[in-house]
Amino acid sequence: MNLSGLKPPKGQKKVARRIGRGMGTGRGKTSGRGQKGQKSVSGFRQMRGFEGGQMPLHRRLPKRGFTNIFRKEYAIVNVGTLEKLVGDTFDPQSLVAAGAVKKAGAGLKVLGAGELSRKITVRAHQFSESAVAKIKAAGGVAEVIETGKK
Repeated sequence: MNLSGLKPPKGQKKVARRIGRGMGTGRGKTSGRGQKGQKSVSGFRQMRGFEGGQMPLHRRLPKRGFTNIFRKEYAIVNVGTLEKLVGDTFDPQSLVAAGAVKKAGAGLKVLGAGELSRKITVRAHQFSESAVAKIKAAGGVAEVIETGKK
């Protein structure tokens, strides 16, 4: 097989239709824009969501609640996940490196789902009560990482 001889299937590559190239082409003069109106002039750009003057959908639908712009997204890891990982000391950086969490975000929160049978030390920004109980029951330590702001 010769890579330089590869070609796309017949009919896959189409030549773009050239407009505005004279009356004989069938796409001359107004170039498919019609005679008059807002859409026929150069520089026309339609607003996103414009529905021809009809009240747009995003304005017809009711609005509920609000979005908190100060919300903090914590990376979450369960006690059962820590049980499966190799090592006995865990912090946000080591969990990201191990692939247990994708990114640290605003901090790390440890939840209590799963079982823990060995002694581990966990440093995180937040713990659930069940997670702390399970870590201490196994003889481990749950250290809270203090953030700069209160």
